[in-house]
Amino acid sequence: MESYGEFAAVYDELMSDMPYEDWLWFTEQCWERYGKPSVIADLGCGTGSIAIPLALAGMQVYGIDLSEDMLTVARSKWDEALSAVQGARAGSATWLQQDMRELELGAPVDAVISFCDCVNYLTEEADVIAAFEAVYAALRLGGVFLFDVHPKAQLIRYAEEQPFVLDEDGAAYIWTCELDEERCEIEHHLTIFAHEGGERFRRFEEMHVQRAYEADWIAEQLHAAGFSKVERFADFKLQPQGEHSERLFFAAVK
Repeated sequence: MESYGEFAAVYDELMSDMPYEDWLWFTEQCWERYGKPSVIADLGCGTGSIAIPLALAGMQVYGIDLSEDMLTVARSKWDEALSAVQGARAGSATWLQQDMRELELGAPVDAVISFCDCVNYLTEEADVIAAFEAVYAALRLGGVFLFDVHPKAQLIRYAEEQPFVLDEDGAAYIWTCELDEERCEIEHHLTIFAHEGGERFRRFEEMHVQRAYEADWIAEQLHAAGFSKVERFADFKLQPQGEHSERLFFAAVK
């Protein structure tokens, strides 16, 4: 089943509580630490909720996603954002449909970001390694790769706390999970109801598969890809990862 197809049209409404401001704040803190970039690539950019604010702040941004439907929404949001600023100084946004394992840009970039647990969608070790190597090749010397992942403990929490239900004016979902503990892999099954007007709702299904990897293994693969420095943080703060961290962050410098 293809993910982020019909889901793209209602994604922003259903995910309105996502901590985009926290990701942006964390990114700024990291860039104060490693150097502020001018040209960045946002892998798994989705509907552009992180890429667009960065572009409006004056950066040259490549928004990259595997889903053309998500990119269509991102392009529309970017056009609306440009109209809203009415000619104020802004950077640029280029939207590209690419697989993060096969990332190709015309020239090296200063930074690559990949948030909202995109790396967890790579469900084989070889896929993670390929993505890290592609990011390394895309960065200039001294460039930084920032990304986050869910640890195994968070996938277990999803499985224990499911099902999840959300009911908004324009859309609703029922979300269940199935966990394969041996592979640290989880299947998210979503039944989504999108409002079509009046009392009519369209129902469709989505399935998303994610896998968790040990933090030490991730750091080892970053070094193996060529990164000279790897630092680890947790939960949107420049603090060490801990046993109870819900979201792990990595900063890898080329």
